[in-house]
Parts: sequence; structure tokens; C-alpha cells
Amino acid sequence: MIDPAEAISRTFREEGAAVVAMLVRQLGNPVLAEDAAQDAFADAVTAWRRDGVPANPAAWISVAARRRAIDRLRRDRSQAGRTAQLAELARLNAQEHPRAAAAPAVDDDRLRLIFTCCHPALAMPARVALTLRAVGGLTTGEIARAFLVSEATMGKRIVRAKRKIAEARIPYRIPDRTELPDRLRGVLRVVYLIFNEGYGASEGDRLIRAELCQEALRLGRMLAELLPGEAEVWGLLALMLLHDARSGARVDADGRFVALDAQDRRRWDGGRISEGLRALNRASRLERIGEYQVQAAITLCHMCAADAAAVDWPAIAGLYHALAVLNPSPVVMVNRAAAVGFAEGTEEGLRLLRPLLEDDALRTYQPLHATHADLLCRAGDRDGAVAAYGRAIALSGNPVERDELVRRRDSLDG
Repeated sequence: MIDPAEAISRTFREEGAAVVAMLVRQLGNPVLAEDAAQDAFADAVTAWRRDGVPANPAAWISVAARRRAIDRLRRDRSQAGRTAQLAELARLNAQEHPRAAAAPAVDDDRLRLIFTCCHPALAMPARVALTLRAVGGLTTGEIARAFLVSEATMGKRIVRAKRKIAEARIPYRIPDRTELPDRLRGVLRVVYLIFNEGYGASEGDRLIRAELCQEALRLGRMLAELLPGEAEVWGLLALMLLHDARSGARVDADGRFVALDAQDRRRWDGGRISEGLRALNRASRLERIGEYQVQAAITLCHMCAADAAAVDWPAIAGLYHALAVLNPSPVVMVNRAAAVGFAEGTEEGLRLLRPLLEDDALRTYQPLHATHADLLCRAGDRDGAVAAYGRAIALSGNPVERDELVRRRDSLDG
């Protein structure tokens, strides 16, 4: 017998976004759509315990949500256009039987919802929160805990984002071909930001927030399913999978940070690596190179080596040079300097790093100072390395990461 609670949880995670997206298309009102979907899942708690889990849980939720939307529209006498909405919902409701109501045009609806949540008119924190709420299926409380803010604060952020969508009349649609490259770039950035916060938490007592990594991977797989002809979608999915494959080896049994060159490669997830390779191969066959594909190739260079000593640093440095052309960001330039330091010697790496150290905009960028410290340490400048580690430690918000930097600095003092 299927456990109702487990079935509800699984349906919410797997189909919640599709139901909300379908209702947004039919109602044109994201707030009403989300409220009606929540009502439907609440109804399922009682009904499925009493009657058993239906043969098609997603269809049951779809029809229940539409009926709940009708109820809400009938109660809200002030809603403009409610008569037309009611008529359309009633027509759809009469046409569909719960057993045959697998949400129509689910793929298009989910894609519209993703692009709406990631619209450039919204601030990046709002895009991330809305994407996790509406598409990822996380509750407001779960998102708040992931980003270390109160549930009330996160709730206000989500409400403001929804209000912005309504006031700015942001269209619920997939961008046309001329707009798609730029808009898709923004969508992929949101997904990667979610993954990065999970993979290397900026604050809190854990290095990895696996729940955020898994949501980002789920969003990445969804985008690959919806946009199979977009090379960078596959490139981002490959990058996240390859990184995530190493998660189990990034901390030891006591929760301490383990650097990449010291990780036990037997603890890497072979299934994730294989899936990541398939995604990267799929991207390569589309013959449109992009920054996520290059980052995935860099990660693969590390993972294909038999051990840390066998890593092909010249190849990695060359890939970072290509990445700097595609995306000359401070993050890329810092990583390129570190790779060149291994490939061509520490002095060459330090030479590339010096202009970045003189940039006031990067004064508080912690990885810059951590990389500087490592290069100075390898160059034999003990005092300079201790000072650079001190700057990196002061800027680190994650205790696991900070403890590792302290250990490295203290080993120089010793």
C-alpha cells in the first residue's frame, strides 16, 4: 500500500511546479495560482488518507487546484475580470476527468514559469527566492533556512517579487528567438547561484547544503528536458553534476575541510560522474561552446587525473585562458592565476594576480586573498603568506572554510 504522506511529498516535489505553471497560464495570476495549488495539496492530505492515493496523483492535484481557484474567485467579489476567469476555469473543469487530467502543455508552462521567475526586472535575490519557491517547490521556511534569514524576511522578499511581476506586467511567456540567448543566460546564472550556495555555503556551520545542490540539479535537469537544443544548458548540468560528485569527499569524518588534492577519489560518486560526462558530450555535439562547458572541462581535467600529482595543469591553464575570453570576471581571473601558478611557476601566477589585488572593487573578495596566500606560500614568502591568510580568514563567513585557512596559516607560524 502506498503511503499517502510519502505520495503527497513526492507529488509536491515532482509536480508542484507544473500545477502552479498550468494555473498561471489559465488564471494570469501567480498569487492565486500558488494559493490554489497549496489548497489542493492540503486537501490531498485528508482525501488520500481516507480514500487512498489516486492512480494519477498529479492529475488529481491539477483538478483539485482548479476547483480551489474557482472557490477563491467566487469568494473574492472585488477581483477584476473574475467572471471571465470563472467561466474559463469552469469550462476546463467540466472537460477534464481527474484520471485523464495529466497537466496539459506542462513543458511549456514550466518553461514560462522559469523565465517569469528569472526576469531581469527582478533583483537577483528575488529571482533566486522565486525560482526556489515556484519552480523548485521549496517552502518559504526552507528557503529562509538555506539563506540564513528569518522566514518573515524571506516571505516579504517573495511577496515583493510577486508584486513586482504584477506591477511591471512582466509577461508569462517564453522569450522569442532573438531574446532567448540573453534571457537564458540569466536563468542559468540563477540556477548556478543556487548550486554554488549549496556547494560552498557563504555562511552557517556547514560547508555543503546538499538540499540546495539537489534543487539546482533538479532545475538543471528540467531545463535540459525543456531546452534540449541549448548547449549551455547541458554544460551547466554537466558542471553541477561533476562538482556534486565530489561532495562526499570534501569534508572528513569530523566535518573538516578536505582540499581537492587531498581528497579520497574512491569517495567520488561514479554515477554522478557518468551522468556529467554524458551531459558534457551532449553539449559538445551541439558545437556551440560556452563558459559552463569550459568550466565543466576544467573540472573534468582534475577528475580524470590518477592523483593530484598527475593533474594536467597546462591544459587547465589553457582552458582558463579560453574561459577568460568568454567571461573575464574576477572569479575566472583569480582561478586562472592559480592554474598558471601551477603550470608555469608561482611567479607567473603572482604576476597575473597583482592587478586584481590592486583593484579596490575586489578588496573584500575572499578567494582572491586565499589564492594569494597559497601562491606566496609556494613561492617561499612565509610572512607575506601569513598576512594574506589573515585577510582571507577575516573575510570568510563559513567556519569550515575558515578553520582550514587558519590551519594553513598556523602551519606556517609553526
